[in-house]
Amino acid sequence: MKSIKRIAVALAFTGALASAVAAPVTYGVDGTHTFPRFSYSHFGYSTQLSSFSKTTGKVVFDAEAKKGSVDIVIDMKSVSTGFVDFNEHIQGEDFLDTAKFPQATFKSTKVVFEGDKPQSVEGQLTIKGVTKPVTLTLISFQAMPHPMLKKPVLGANAFTVIKRSEFNAGKYAPYVGDDVRIDIAIEAIAQ
Repeated sequence: MKSIKRIAVALAFTGALASAVAAPVTYGVDGTHTFPRFSYSHFGYSTQLSSFSKTTGKVVFDAEAKKGSVDIVIDMKSVSTGFVDFNEHIQGEDFLDTAKFPQATFKSTKVVFEGDKPQSVEGQLTIKGVTKPVTLTLISFQAMPHPMLKKPVLGANAFTVIKRSEFNAGKYAPYVGDDVRIDIAIEAIAQ
């Protein structure tokens, strides 16, 4: 009788442990390893590349249930074009208008899995107060213990393409490309 009770207790403990392991994990965005970038055609001469250096947010990931969510905030004043005067120019009313809209946000509505890994994230992108649906296509995804931090960490590289004119930032289009590719390299640490 005691053995049956021990087995029952062990099974209950194992079940509770399995439930705890399978629970969703919340990750805080690591701002030192997360960089949104954007690129566009400059009169057809070249593809211009710029980035943002301040990003915050969280990712919730449940590998067992194949569910997740992403909530990202980008400080638009942290734009870096590689040229100080152009950083100020692109923050003006015709483009990012950071005086009125200092942040851009992405809030997921659905994470699409293929097998055990997410392949895309559908959500709402808000720039300059305009919100549009976008799909981030994942190029890579990794979730595993960090060898130095000794904590679960996840990382991904993803991209989408938007029309800047749809976000009230279309000055000089189509000469300066209306299509803007947004790439994000993101790492997030379990909280």
